[in-house]
This record gives sequence, structure tokens and C-alpha cells, in this order.
Amino acid sequence: MDVLVLVPIISRSFNTGELAMRRNIITLLACTAVIALAPASHAQDAPAPDARWTWDVTALYADRESWDADRRTGLEQAGELAQLEGTLDDGPDAFLRVMQAYSDAMRTVMRVWTYAGLVADENLADPEGQALRQQAMALYSEISQAGAWIDPAIIALGEETVWSYFEAEAELAPFRQMVRTTLRQGEHTLSDQTERALAALSPATSASYTIYGQLANSEIPRPTITLSDGTELLVNSAGYARGRALDNREDRIAVFDAYWGSWQPFTGSVGAALNGHVQNAVAQSRLRGYDNALSAALSGGNVPEEVYRTLVAETNAALPVLHRYFALRARLLGVEDPAYYDIYPDMVAIDRDFGIEDSIELTRASLAPLGEDYVAMYSDAVSQRWMHVYPQTGKTSGAYVSGAAYDVHPYVLLNHQDDYSSATTFTHEWGHALHSVLANEAQPFETARYSIFTAEVASTVHEFLLQEHMLETAQTPQERLFYLGNALELLRATFFRQTMFSEFELAIHETVERGEPLTGSAITAIYADVVRRYHGHDEGVMQVDDLYTHEWMFVPHFYMNFYVYQYATSLAAAAYFTDLILEGDEEALERYLGALRAGGSDDPYQILLDAGVDLATPEPYRVLVERMERTMDEMEAILAEMEN
Repeated sequence: MDVLVLVPIISRSFNTGELAMRRNIITLLACTAVIALAPASHAQDAPAPDARWTWDVTALYADRESWDADRRTGLEQAGELAQLEGTLDDGPDAFLRVMQAYSDAMRTVMRVWTYAGLVADENLADPEGQALRQQAMALYSEISQAGAWIDPAIIALGEETVWSYFEAEAELAPFRQMVRTTLRQGEHTLSDQTERALAALSPATSASYTIYGQLANSEIPRPTITLSDGTELLVNSAGYARGRALDNREDRIAVFDAYWGSWQPFTGSVGAALNGHVQNAVAQSRLRGYDNALSAALSGGNVPEEVYRTLVAETNAALPVLHRYFALRARLLGVEDPAYYDIYPDMVAIDRDFGIEDSIELTRASLAPLGEDYVAMYSDAVSQRWMHVYPQTGKTSGAYVSGAAYDVHPYVLLNHQDDYSSATTFTHEWGHALHSVLANEAQPFETARYSIFTAEVASTVHEFLLQEHMLETAQTPQERLFYLGNALELLRATFFRQTMFSEFELAIHETVERGEPLTGSAITAIYADVVRRYHGHDEGVMQVDDLYTHEWMFVPHFYMNFYVYQYATSLAAAAYFTDLILEGDEEALERYLGALRAGGSDDPYQILLDAGVDLATPEPYRVLVERMERTMDEMEAILAEMEN
């Protein structure tokens, strides 16, 4: 996947270190803005949607007046929180009062934000919706600054006093994980005054992403080209997403050349924006006393650095398997000289539509291995108006789940195109939604919100289960090849490609940490080295032209502080769980569901470790690579039979 599917929009930032959230305002900004950078649907051609396929936001607020009243309540809560400064050491009751005040304020802003985001995303051209989003963001900033004193105060109390408060006051129990995280990060937390200053400066420190978004979405002119069938295509991000998968190879080449050709003149400007982001990340990691920017980014969830580095090492060791995939892809496409523009078209085609009702029923059938209770939970949820399904004029593109409104239910945004890709996106997003349902049912508000490190596991288990169901029900060798090909593409795009991005992101940060310049041309050279190595350019596996090495310029996730590696690690964990579940291992199923119910009650790495998978070791990644090899073995066997 080139664009990451969004999971709970706010809860992605509000991880286990609840009281350290103000450090992650840039992440919140990025999470909301990335939707607009996802491959767009052709919303301008869509009719008005059927109401049953739109979400019902009145479950959040009956009307705008109710929303605004709650927003004002949040502002009052921020003021009350600020007034509690200096009381944290007045004993267990006072400590609880501060914790509850902060929690209540965040509970309010999450609901306020969810409503504003949903309304805004229904029509990005509607200024009223965008104003709601801005007001919600302002509320978040207000609460963050009002609570900026809490972390330093907890740390100043010291572990002995803090835990004595927990022993004395049972109602503090829901706050144990967030306080534990704060204390663990104590050596990296600065003075009260400095933390306040950094919170206030967050709009300035996030300016690099703002500049990037302005360039990418508004100011870089995009060309229009004429395709081989005579139609014209505007090669913006949406046109590129559509055009790169066209069957006609000359059309694909024209799309690639036009799109990356439009980016190339802005290499210096986009490079300056990315350099600004990396410089800020490195500076803040040093300011806080971390060894490097990577360890700083992983510290919030207490993810061992070995996870990241083992992932990169194992992926590099498996590059021959990826190169085998490219050779198989070239064979199926009938291409003798595979190049970078040959990655995206379907290797095999089938004549079948996948409408929304099909997506619903296929997902229902595929979830049977997760048990009757799970299927019943899904059936109940999907029968209600939790989804906004089809493209419409002005609607944001891509897909996501917003699960931040703890007291209501998750909301699912789709842009369903009635194809198999839409069906896989549907089941993926409902994996996120049901994860939120399970976590919210099992956890109090303070520990319900799960980390992105665990978030993609549930969604990818859904995808693997759908793949298995489609393979079991395939009627012809051609159809089976189609589903197997899509299974391979998931592994390429989510494991290899996201790790490639991760390796590149590590390289640019280490460049700055060594004191070397990070210009646009330098970034391009670093990316060229990584992308060509992954695609076997020097070995003649797949040609990557110089122009296409500017691909780093359109990836928004490089402004999200070592974010994308979690897609690859989650895929490995999902494969581990899926294999055991399909074997009928009831204990593994319970461990898996237990990990989902755990929400953010423990460090995310530990949650998965307790469930049986250690992502700091090579084994999960090697199992994933073996899955890829088995899939290619079967495809090659089918091709051999078809050729005979």
C-alpha cells in the first residue's frame, strides 16, 4: 500500500503515554491531513449517496449547537485543569483529581474532534466543516497546554510517592499505565517551563509538514496527458493512482513520466521541508537526552529499538524473494524488461464486481474462524449506520476508521469502487473498527486507546482471512491466480515497501545526526540507493529510472516520526495469528482476541509478546517470507498446469 489506511484518528496520537500527548501534536496534524493525500476516488462523477450508506453523526451530537456546547465544556475543563497546577503533591485524593480532570478533558476533545472530522471529511470544500475541524484542533491545543505541567510534576514526585498514592487510592488504577509511561520517560522530560514552551511552539515545529502539504496539494502544477484510448487524464495524486495501474504499458510510462516530472522541479523546496522536519526530530531527541531520533520516536510505546533494526535486517535478507516476485509479475504481464512502472497493474484479471453488499457478506463469511461471538458483533455493527461508503463530491479520499469517541462507536470512511480492492479495504477497515469495539468494551476510557503498533494487526488478520475465503471458493484456476496475486501484492506493499520506507527514513535521520547536509538532491540520492537495492536495479531485476527516484517527495508519512515500520511489523504478527487460527488453535485465538481487548493497557510490544509473538526476533518475519514463497510456488504450479 502506498498510502496508509487511517486507524482511529486521534487515538493514533493518544497512545499509552497519555500524559505525554502534547509532544505528539504534529502526529495528530499529520494523521488528519494524510487522508487528503490518499489516492482519490472519482467523487465528482458520483451521484448523491443513499442514506443507508452514510454514517449517522447524530449518535455523537444531535446538532451543531450540541457539539458547540460540548466544545465549550472542553474549554472550561482546560481552564479547570490549569487551575489544578501545584496540587499534584497534596496526596492521593489530589492526585486523582488531576488525573480525572485531564482524562475528562481528553474524553471531551476526542468526541468533539471525531464529529468535526467526520463532518469536514464529507465535503472538504465546505468551509463550515473545515471551521469545525479548526475549532476542534484549537481545543486540543488548549487542553494540551493546560496540562503541560503534569508530566514534570509526576516525575518530581518520584516513583516511591506516586506508587504510594496508587496503593492508597483504588480509583487511580485506570491511570497506572499512563503514569508508568510518564515515569519511565522521566529522564527525557524537561522542566515545566521548557515543556510549556515546546507545547506552545508545536504549530511552528509542525510547519514543515504544513509547507509540504501546501506544495503537494495546491502549488505544484500537475499536467494533463492523453491516453492511448484518447481520454485525457489529469496526473495529480488521484490521476497517478489510477493511471499507474492501467493495462497499457505506454500509458503507464506516460503517467509515471508526467507525475514524477511534475515533482522534480520542486526537489529543493520539498527537500527543505523534509530537512526541516528531520532537523527538528533530531534536535528534540538530543534535547531530551535520547541516543538518536529513532529511540526517541519509539520511546512513547516502549518499543525496543531491536524491533526496527531486526525488521530492516530481515527484510534485506529476504530481498531475493522479493526479486523472485518481480520476475513472476513480469512473466504474468508478458514483460521482458520489467521496470518500476510495471508494479501496479493487476497480474491477473477476473470479470467480477464486488458491490458493498458483496463486501459485507464475503467479510462475514471469512470471519467464521474468529468464532460466533465475533461474527455476531460484526453483523450487529455493520447493520447500523457506522459507515460512509461511496464517493461523493468533495468527500475526502482514501479510507479510515475513527474510533476515538469512546462513548459512541467507531466510524468507517470508505470510497467503495465495487472492485476487489474495495472489498479488501472494507474488511481491513472493519478489522480496525471491531478492534476498537473490543477494546472499548474491555477497557476503561484511560486504557482503551491502542497504539498503532498493535492497530494494524486486527485489520490485516481480516485481510488474510478474506484471502483464505476467496481461495477456498474460487471456481477457476484464473480466479485462484487472481486472489493469490493480490495476496502477494499485500506482502510486497505492506512488508517490503513499508520497510523500504522505514530504512530510508532511518537513513535521512542518521545523515543529519552525522552532521551531513540533507538537501533535496542528497535525499534523492539516498532514496535512489534504497529503492534500487530493493527492486534489484543493479542485478537487472527491475529498472528504476532516475526520474522515479524522486518518489520520496510524495510520501507524507516521512513527516510522522518513524511511523510506517509498524505496518510491516503488524503484518508479521497478523500472519502469525492467522496461521494458528486457521489451524484451529483455540488458545491462539483467545490470545489474539485478548491482545485486541487489551487496548492500551500495557506497552504495545508487551501486549503482542504476551500473545505469543516477539517482533524483536527474526522468526515472525521469516514466517512471513515463507508465506510469500508458498504463494509463489502455488502460482507457478497453476501456471505450469495451464500451459500444459
